[in-house]
Amino acid sequence: MRGEIFGAERRRFWYDDDKLEIVMSVGVDGASVTQVAQRHEIKRQQIYAWRHDLKRKGLWSPDAGALFFPVDLPVAQAVNAV
Repeated sequence: MRGEIFGAERRRFWYDDDKLEIVMSVGVDGASVTQVAQRHEIKRQQIYAWRHDLKRKGLWSPDAGALFFPVDLPVAQAVNAV
């Protein structure tokens, strides 16, 4: 059986900075992995592979986008029972 290739197959090179930008865009404004992959014309699996690779290199952390805000809570007074 013979297969035909319709259209030019391309292999693109991505810099780590570009990969990181794409990986970090998942979740922004509710964007799913599928939506981000379609936007950049790549497969979803590519994003997962980049996540793994960037994490291994120490360039990305799943908690990198987490924001923590200080919270001031009033201290409760102890009630002494007599």
